[in-house]
This record gives sequence, C-alpha cells and structure tokens, in this order.
Amino acid sequence: MNAINASVYTESDPVKMRAVFEAQQETAIRWRQSTAAERIERIKRLREAMLARRDDFYAAFASDYRKPEAEVDVTELMPVLDEMRHAIGRVKRWMKPNRVWPTSLMIMTKAWVQYQPRGRVLIIAPWNYPLNLCFGPLVSALAAGNTVILKPSEMMPAVSKVMAEIIREVFPENEVALFEGSLPTSQALLDLPFDHIFFTGSPMVGKIVMAAAAKHLTSVTLELGGKSPTIVDETADLKTAAETLMWGKFLNAGQTCVAPDYLYVHDSVKDAFVRECRTILEARYGKSAGEQKASPDLTRIVNPRHAGRVAGLLQEAVDNGARLLTGGDVDVDSCWISPTLLDQVPPNAKVMEEEIFGPVLPIIAYDDLNQVIADINARPKPLALYLWSKNQGNIDFVMQNTTSGGACINHCMMQFVHGNLPFGGVNNSGIGHAHGHYGFKAFSHERAVVRSSFIMLVKLFFSPYDATRLKVIKASLASLKLPMP
Repeated sequence: MNAINASVYTESDPVKMRAVFEAQQETAIRWRQSTAAERIERIKRLREAMLARRDDFYAAFASDYRKPEAEVDVTELMPVLDEMRHAIGRVKRWMKPNRVWPTSLMIMTKAWVQYQPRGRVLIIAPWNYPLNLCFGPLVSALAAGNTVILKPSEMMPAVSKVMAEIIREVFPENEVALFEGSLPTSQALLDLPFDHIFFTGSPMVGKIVMAAAAKHLTSVTLELGGKSPTIVDETADLKTAAETLMWGKFLNAGQTCVAPDYLYVHDSVKDAFVRECRTILEARYGKSAGEQKASPDLTRIVNPRHAGRVAGLLQEAVDNGARLLTGGDVDVDSCWISPTLLDQVPPNAKVMEEEIFGPVLPIIAYDDLNQVIADINARPKPLALYLWSKNQGNIDFVMQNTTSGGACINHCMMQFVHGNLPFGGVNNSGIGHAHGHYGFKAFSHERAVVRSSFIMLVKLFFSPYDATRLKVIKASLASLKLPMP
C-alpha cells in the first residue's frame, strides 16, 4: 500500500499553533517596512533549499501516488521556480506606490496606492499538486511581505514531510511555519484571526473556509474547481486537439482542477476525433489494460477512497446507458483507473453533475453550438473553458456568451502557467486571483492615500453654508453635469 493509505495522521498541537500565530504578530508588524531586497533574499533562500531536495521530492511523489519524475518537474517544480523567478525580477517594481491622476473634485491634491502586507496569512494547500499549490502561493505571500502559516494536505505525507523540513531549515517559526495534520489541524487554524486566508480545494470545503473567515472578517482567496467544459468544433485541427486534450485530461491521472471535465465534439468530426484520441492513448501508454497499468508515465489516483469514488461515477454512467469508447479498467485497491473515454452519457448521470477529478472523459456529440452554450450556462460558472476552432465567428460567439475563471483557445491549461495572467475562478469556481503581480496583490492591502497642500480651497465646502459657499457648491455640481433641482 502507498504511504498515503495510512489511516492515522499526526495532528499538530493547537496550543503550539496559537503560540506560533501570536509570535508572528511582531514579525508581521516589523515586515511592513521590509525592503524588496529582504523579500527577494527570503525567496532565494527558499529556492535554494527546494532545489537541494529535488531528489527527495522525486522519491516522495513516487511514494505518495507514483507520480513520474518528469511530471514532478513539469507540474510541481517548474511552476514554483517560474513563480520565484517572476517575483524576484519584479517585486521591487510591484512594491512602488502607484500614483493616480486626480478626479475633477480632487484637483490640487496628490494621490497614490500604497501596497502594504496583509500581515499574518494562512495558506491551505490541496493534495493533487501539493508542492506547486503550497509553495507557489508562499512565494507571492513572501513577495508581499507577509508572515505565513502553511497547512499542506495530510493525503501527501511524504511530500509534506520534505516541505516541512525545508520550511524549518529556511525560516524561524515566527516568520514561516508549516503544520501537518488532517481536519482537526485545519479547524484549529481556521479558528485563528488571520489577516488573509488563501485556500485551494473543492467548492464544498471552500464554503467552510469562507464561513470560518467570516467570523473574523478575514479576507480570502479561494481557488476552487468545478466542471470545466471543452468544445471541439467542425473546423478544429483534430490531431492537435486530441494530442493536447489527451495530455491535459490524463496528466496527474486527471486530478487537476483545470483539467477538461467533459467534452462537446461536433457530430460531423466526432468519429475522426475519437480515432485520433485512441491512437494517441495507445502510443503513449500502451494498447492493452495491462500495458497501461504497467506504464511508468501514468500517475495513480491518490488513494483507494478517491479511486472508489471515480470508479463509482464510471459504473453508474455505464449502468445507465453510457458506452465505453476506450478504457474502463478499474483496480481500486491499486488506486488504478485506465484512461477512459465515454460516449452517450445520460445528461442526469452523476459523472455529468460532479467534478470527476479522475481519468474519465465524457464525450458529447453536438450539431447546434447554441445548445452547447445553453448547457454550459445552465451549470455553475467553471474554473476553465477550452475551445478548439479555426472559425473566428465561433470563437467570438463562445467567448462572448460564456463565462469562466480562465479560457484557452486551441490549447488547454496554459492559463494556469502564464505568469502575467490572473489565475482564479468566478463564483462557484473561486474568489480572487493568484500568480505573478496578481498573487502579490492578493496578499497585499491596497491602501488609498491622498495628500493635500491647499486646505484653503477645501474650506469652501465647510459649514456654515453662507452665500459664497453655496455658490461654490452649486458651481461644483454644475461642473459635474448633475441634474439640478
């Protein structure tokens, strides 16, 4: 059994957590004056320690859920290193006050936005990309000058152990600390009055985090999930679409918040598209179920409980009339489900209602793009939307008539790794943004500052409202072109 299948987790001591939280207060106040050079140095020290433990991360990911070394590089190390590179090169610029032009009523004043650290922040990371989604936000929090408490997922004990050792090596607890544990640890941390909480996980748990934050009026960034739709129209390059989608869907065994969750394909190209998908899957992972199960390039489901959940979605769909196009092989005890494509899935099947978060992709034929848009808009707003098309009219129609946290045209998942774009959801799929400058701002308070040197002019608006003052006020109203009584 994988290390992740252990049923007992070591919970962190709530008394210890509160002591560390209180110790970070003095640091948080002092760090309001931290320089760009000091923040950059913290990120560099974290980077060097992380790179020094690279082999340990490979072993930890293999232990926790048989993640291939190449995927550790591409999906865990590279995004964090790019976030570090981006922040190190730009944090000095981000920290500068942002001067703003005066409005007509604010003539004779100067104004700017001052970026201040929020203070003490909590980062709760999920299990599917445990390093990426823990250390990535940490980089943004450090760039913004905050102290941090990290809570990684208990489902990744080997990876969490390496991260905890790195944090202890690089930072004293009154600057950055990491606490391991399951639900009781999370609950104890959420009881504390943090200045900001950054949570990545499911919409269901996101609601719990938001409710806990509301008790202290704590601001939140919620990076959630949902069912991200994909459309392949009749003009798409089918081979490229299939190559890219089979990568995006089955990377990390489909356990990706921005993975394509269900796929609309125009009826006129559906059969050709499915043939391309089958060819690609066989070339990458093997033709038989045995070859695929033995493939070193396929990650496992995180644990038997989650494997059982995905297997249940698959079985319920098949029992109600869905047809297997390829895959469908299941070994729950080994946390294994083969890459699976489904056809003729009933609209009310659970696989069409719940986020799959596994290597199963429903394919739906369509001949009316209007109906596809109506179906997408009838669901909660997704984290991502993907479209393959060469028809600019179709592209414009889909982009203008849908909403999602992010979108890709003729690719998938690239919106996550683009450091100059805001990454985040909308409503059910998330609140707030991450990455690059947007991550810096998520962990910063944008303080509005006005400076005036012409108090005599302002006094014309003070009482008592004599004839001269009334005249000035009426003239000001007229200058704004407001309707007069």
